[in-house]
Amino acid sequence: MRNYRDRLDIIADILKVTKRNPKKTQIMYQANLSYKVLQKYLGTLTKSAMINFQEGSHCYILTAKGQTFLDTYQYYTQSNNEINKQLNALLIRKNVLNKLCSTE
Repeated sequence: MRNYRDRLDIIADILKVTKRNPKKTQIMYQANLSYKVLQKYLGTLTKSAMINFQEGSHCYILTAKGQTFLDTYQYYTQSNNEINKQLNALLIRKNVLNKLCSTE
């Protein structure tokens, strides 16, 4: 079963696609978003200056701020994955300890 993407995941997916200067439809398909959701996020990302829209070519362009977001997001996801692995290992050890204490 696939996990749902949260807001940061969706933004990162859009920004990754935007690195290739795509048009709106390309972003929609490559980021796997509905048109309604895409419209919402494009507005947010444009207002926050993470992407710019080029009138002449009708393409979206990743800004330096958008690249900074992607770099920080990558660090965050890598760190989060490592921490989750460590947490799972600790939970396994805790279960072993609990079983050792069991009187059954």
